[in-house]
Amino acid sequence: QELPEMVLLKFFRPENTPVPARPTPEQLSNLIKTSLHYPESFNHSFNQKSLCLVPVTLLLSNCSQAVVDVMIDLRHKPTSPEALEIHGSFTWLGQTQYKLQLKSQEVYSLQLKACFVHTGVYNLGTPRVFAKLVDQVTLFETSQQNSMPALIIINNV
Repeated sequence: QELPEMVLLKFFRPENTPVPARPTPEQLSNLIKTSLHYPESFNHSFNQKSLCLVPVTLLLSNCSQAVVDVMIDLRHKPTSPEALEIHGSFTWLGQTQYKLQLKSQEVYSLQLKACFVHTGVYNLGTPRVFAKLVDQVTLFETSQQNSMPALIIINNV
C-alpha cells in the first residue's frame, strides 16, 4: 500500500502590508469639531427676574471614520484678568461633565443653559472637549481644537 505524497504548505505574506499608523497628535486633536449655536444678543428684564437663562446648543461632529469617546467639561473658566474684564463671568446650569460615544461621522446635539446675572458681553466658548479613539488604550483623551470666541450680548430691557 502506497502512502499519499506529502505536500509542503507555503504561506505568503505580501511585503507591503500596511501597518496601522498611529494617529498624529494633530489628527487626534481634530477628531471632534464643535460649534455653539445661540442668539447673538439676548434681551432680559433683570428688574423682574435676577437670573437670565439663555439656551445654547453645543454641536459635536465626529470627523473621523472611527468610533470616538468624547468628554465635555463645562467647569473651565477663563482666568486671565483681560478675559474677565472684557467678558464677565457666567455659569453653565445643570450637569457640568458629559461622557458620550460618537459613531463614525455622527453629529450630536447637546442642549445647555447659560446663566447670567448682569448685562454685558460674554464669551460662551468655554466648554472644553476631549476625545480619544475607542480602541486606543490611552489614559488621557486629547483636547480638541477650540474654535473662535463665541460672544453673546446680554441686554437689560
